[in-house]
Amino acid sequence: MLLPLVLLFIAVPIAELAVIIQVGQAIGVWWTIGLLLADSILGSLLMRHQGRTAWRRFNEAVQGGRVPAREVLDGALVIFGGALLLTPGFLTDILGLVLLLPPTRALVRRVLSRRLTQRMVASATRPRGPRAFDVDGTAVDVDPDRIEHRREAP
Repeated sequence: MLLPLVLLFIAVPIAELAVIIQVGQAIGVWWTIGLLLADSILGSLLMRHQGRTAWRRFNEAVQGGRVPAREVLDGALVIFGGALLLTPGFLTDILGLVLLLPPTRALVRRVLSRRLTQRMVASATRPRGPRAFDVDGTAVDVDPDRIEHRREAP
């Protein structure tokens, strides 16, 4: 759990700064700032358009009596893509575009849904019972006979 947080809060900003500095040296500071502003504005417009499309498809699925699983996942990917596009930096912008453009979003959705399905199957086949967590975060099975049940007063 620590490694993803280190990557998210330390490695990604350092990489973004390095890329911004390289681009700034290549095309100039003002052009780099203009490019970052333009891509944030265009990203927000794209996010709005794709968000409306995802919302419309969600409503159509619900009205058609289907479970809107694909539409919900699309909506979440659009939100994450939009947030990445609004974050200053070129690397996050590339990932944001991947999540916002329909063809690449479909690929990401397919991979993500496979991973989620595998996790759900693994979770469903695991033996169930009361669990608690140690101080270090590891799961521990709990003896159901030793659990105290308290009822709250009405």
